[in-house]
Amino acid sequence: MASGNTLEVPSEHQTHSEGEPRRRDFLSIAAVSAAGVGAIAIVVPLVNQMNPSADVLALSTTDVDLSKIEAGQGITVSFRKQPLFVRNLTPAEIAEADKVDVKTLRDPETLEQRTKGQKNWLVTLGVCTHLGCIPQGITSGEDRGQYGGYFCPCHGSQYDTAARIRKGPAPKNLAVPDYKFTSPTTITVG
Repeated sequence: MASGNTLEVPSEHQTHSEGEPRRRDFLSIAAVSAAGVGAIAIVVPLVNQMNPSADVLALSTTDVDLSKIEAGQGITVSFRKQPLFVRNLTPAEIAEADKVDVKTLRDPETLEQRTKGQKNWLVTLGVCTHLGCIPQGITSGEDRGQYGGYFCPCHGSQYDTAARIRKGPAPKNLAVPDYKFTSPTTITVG
């Protein structure tokens, strides 16, 4: 061929034009994919074992039937191995809590902030915020202190009808856990 036109035959060692995958590219993608699947196969069981067990999940929420709690009365139920106070406040107890100037409180919160939509239902953990004692006052006949709420006889902390600290060494109000009304007569805590 004297004209200078030569027919070139591609050899194995020549690169393909852009956009065409090479065998080496396919092997690289396959190796990275296999490594990713292997990593997931190892990580998923490790992360899954950190999830709470079934017995812990069973304790994570508590349903409380409110239908049998009369106004002015309360009950104690167990929530995450701690006492939970559920109290049905009377109109007089609500009025007493509402007339307190929140600015004068050590841990300022209104009754409305401490209840979820229904001011007469006060739900708190029954654990004094001083040293973890269980205050009295959830049932009638127990000492409710001079503010009509709860009284911790161990060190003299006194809480009002909204379970707010009013006197004594406790630094904070009785804690209000997360809860919601699931029906007009039932709450789920947790």
